[in-house]
Amino acid sequence: MADSSNGGQGDKYRSHIHGDDEKNTEWRFGSPPNYDLVNKLFEEGRTKVWEPGSLEEKVQHIVKTWEMEMFHKRRFQDYKTVDPDNYTFSLNGRKPITLEQKRKLGGGYNSLLQTSLPEGLRGYDPAKETMESSHTAFTTAFPRGFALEILHVYSGPPTIVYKFRHWGFMEGPFQGHAPTGEMVELFGMAVFQVDERMKVEKVEFFYDRGELLSGLLKGVNMQKLELPSSSCPFLKNTQ
Repeated sequence: MADSSNGGQGDKYRSHIHGDDEKNTEWRFGSPPNYDLVNKLFEEGRTKVWEPGSLEEKVQHIVKTWEMEMFHKRRFQDYKTVDPDNYTFSLNGRKPITLEQKRKLGGGYNSLLQTSLPEGLRGYDPAKETMESSHTAFTTAFPRGFALEILHVYSGPPTIVYKFRHWGFMEGPFQGHAPTGEMVELFGMAVFQVDERMKVEKVEFFYDRGELLSGLLKGVNMQKLELPSSSCPFLKNTQ
């Protein structure tokens, strides 16, 4: 795999954030993202430290850069890691979708948390969230970020197969649930198909969304907390 750190500037784990190639980029939240907090979380909590230039380090770099572009770049034409015309995304064996179809789902976390569960059992319902509301929900729950590390690379390009770990600390509320302060982890597998230019054409993810949401829904549901009825004889004298 070509070292994506050679193609544009970024932070030490991601490319294509700063530099001349990004001067016309339209950023979804108004400015280039800053990953200082999540990089610190990553360095403190990672279980693997890959040698610079190794296949694992290069895969980790391209995945982090791809993730940054998917979440933060508004226009498909600004993506450097993917081929917008041929790119497809699939979750847990679902039918592959294009970038435009992914945008209609709300992109970001909504496409990553697709579900066939009945509406009342979803915990997090991507059908009711926008790109902006989903981003706010998760950045609020994980104020220090949701770190990513590559645990193992099973094959290199053109078909990159890898195992990953995502983790963060739930130090803010999520969907009405109080913060727990606990670590929330998600493990999974992914397949990235790249072309001869190292542009990603096909992404497939495989993981259990419940592994993530169970940690976020553990806290007390503040929306369901109700004051006892004032008709209770034991409470009348306290009002």
